[in-house]
Amino acid sequence: MEVFTVKEIQLIRLELTNFKGIKHFVLDAGGENIRVYGDNATGKTSLFDAFVWLLFDKDSQNKKDFEIKTLVNGKVQHKLNHEVEAFFLVDNKELALKKVFSEKWTKKRGSVTKEFTGHTTDYYIDGVPSKKKEYTETVASLVDEEIFKLLTSPSYFNEQMHWKDRRNLLLEIAGDVSDEEVIAADKKLVKLSDILGNRSIDDHKKVIAAKRKEINQELDRIPIRIDEIHRGLPDVSGLDQLDLQAEIDSLSNQIEEKQQRINDIKSGGEVSKLRTQINDIDLEISNLRNEHKQQEQQAIYSLKAKLQEEQSNIGILQSKVGSHENRISMNNSNIKNLETRMNDLRNQWKEQNDLEFDHESNCKCPTCEQELPQEHITEIATKFNLEKSKLLETIQKSGVEAKEKAEAIKEENESIQSEIDKLNEQIEKKRQDIEKVETKLQEAENNIKPLSENPTYQKLMEDRQALEQQIKDIESSVQDSVNSIQDEVRALKEQQNTLQMDLNKFAQVEQSNKRIAELEAQEQDLAAEFERLEEELYLTEEFIRTKVNLLEEKINSKFEYARFQLFKNNINGGLEETCETLFEGVPYSSGLNNAARINVGLDIINTLSQHYGVQAPIFVDNAESVTKLINIDSQIISLVVSESDKQLRVEVKQKAEVA
Repeated sequence: MEVFTVKEIQLIRLELTNFKGIKHFVLDAGGENIRVYGDNATGKTSLFDAFVWLLFDKDSQNKKDFEIKTLVNGKVQHKLNHEVEAFFLVDNKELALKKVFSEKWTKKRGSVTKEFTGHTTDYYIDGVPSKKKEYTETVASLVDEEIFKLLTSPSYFNEQMHWKDRRNLLLEIAGDVSDEEVIAADKKLVKLSDILGNRSIDDHKKVIAAKRKEINQELDRIPIRIDEIHRGLPDVSGLDQLDLQAEIDSLSNQIEEKQQRINDIKSGGEVSKLRTQINDIDLEISNLRNEHKQQEQQAIYSLKAKLQEEQSNIGILQSKVGSHENRISMNNSNIKNLETRMNDLRNQWKEQNDLEFDHESNCKCPTCEQELPQEHITEIATKFNLEKSKLLETIQKSGVEAKEKAEAIKEENESIQSEIDKLNEQIEKKRQDIEKVETKLQEAENNIKPLSENPTYQKLMEDRQALEQQIKDIESSVQDSVNSIQDEVRALKEQQNTLQMDLNKFAQVEQSNKRIAELEAQEQDLAAEFERLEEELYLTEEFIRTKVNLLEEKINSKFEYARFQLFKNNINGGLEETCETLFEGVPYSSGLNNAARINVGLDIINTLSQHYGVQAPIFVDNAESVTKLINIDSQIISLVVSESDKQLRVEVKQKAEVA
């Protein structure tokens, strides 16, 4: 047998002060089952409200905004503290929680009276003032709020939880059934594995539903389309397709014959001869135009070429002049440098020539400053004069060389200048030649005459116009015949068009019948596809039914009295998810009496307590309707309507006793 470790929370004492009209009341439970008696409006439900508010700031109906203040004649009685304190035994450890809700009155500056400015809430743990965060964490350490409500109210699961949340909770308790387990439970579901692939049953049902809807819509549209095509079919009764084609071909031959007659009339022999003459004249005009253009342009092209050649020659001569002028400029610079050097050499020669032998500085010993012997003095003087003579000779030679070089450069410049003068004369001559060519070119361009002034051209054009007039005269004489035949052709074409419209009806009928056949084939394919989807839908619903049975068996095995319907059959045979609690086959939401509702709620709490590992005090409202409560390990606080009890009265019972 499975053993559960359960946290046991017992209510020892609950004390209310100024809470929802209860001035002061102490509920001594002592951790035992108790029954609280009282007439209507004596405050039985307020005990449960106070218990929930102390822990979670809500009433027993899960409402946060509810009035806890004392009302006198419908008006709030101010300046009262609203207090709830509870003493618990949690796994044999004592815990006291207290909450005080007070009005805040403040005296504003300049006022002699205090004004109501809001509320404050004070929290106490084991008699010690605490902050809200610490208080909330202490409550949360006992049990989660949502779980606590499930474990303390027999009606919460069935009346305040959404059916989807109830369903999810049951699946959490019992565990879901895998697709593989469901398929293994029924052999006819084996092919579902291949059909589903990677999809879930729910996803595949959505795919089937979408495809069925699409196919149904298309199946509804196809007959309408076929009917529209039938309505648009042209009437071919009384018409023969082969006869119509034969008549159209016959008319085409007649039209072609008449067109040939018109061509024969228009292209008579005389007209053809005249047109040949016009073509010959056109050829002569074309040749004359080309010849005229070639003669006039040839002279101009020749003059332009000559002009370009002379301009090019001037450019070459000017380039040579520039080169010579650059050479003269360089030579002048060299001459200037040579003249500067000659002047420097003259100054140097004069400076050296003026130097005399210094007897005093050259005839004494540089060490002892005594007079040198006469033979030494004579030797030094002779050496001085010899060196001076050589230096003067060298300077003079350099000066002569510089002068000769400068003279040679000047002679070269004179020769170059002479060449420049000759080139400038040639340039001037070329300029004169260019002016002459430009004058001739201008005259040639001004003397160009248009082709229309050419006598030969004028004669050819006159001949051509005369030939065209002859053709017009001939054609005007046959136009009446042509017009008559053209009227006949138009009549034949109108008749042919009428017959062609009738013939086109057969092509339209053929195309429409082909489209109808395509739509009928599509209709058959869609019907077959719909049948296949119907089979898949049946398998998915069988899968769900099998899963429902497995789930309901698995879930119901967790409860002693409560049973659960997780799906319901719709009129169309399909299944719809739900979560309905049953007691002895009677749905909780319809037909189940209050006593059964309480007991089935207690049975659910019993299972939930084992699942969550927590036992908490259970408040059973309207307990007077229950003759016998089911056995349950949690502490039960029964709230009993008793008309004779105008004040709340408490009876303590042992947990094993049944009310």
